[in-house]
Amino acid sequence: MPDIQRILLNRREVQQACKLSKSTLYRLMRTGHFPEPLKIGPKAIRWRADEIHEWVESRPRARGESPASATPLPARGSRGRHA
Repeated sequence: MPDIQRILLNRREVQQACKLSKSTLYRLMRTGHFPEPLKIGPKAIRWRADEIHEWVESRPRARGESPASATPLPARGSRGRHA
């Protein structure tokens, strides 16, 4: 089995693993709530599988149990502006 630290995922694989739409994925990255990808070529980016796994594990459980390190997600339509 390959070492998870060496596995790189493309955007579609990240979306599938996290069950996120493309727009939600980029919104979370823009607001600092999702791991940034690595630039591996002029037009190619990839995410480290271990960082995506850590992000998924940090999410709160549906029954209200939340990990201490979980950061609340920004509201939809929020661009990080303060009132």
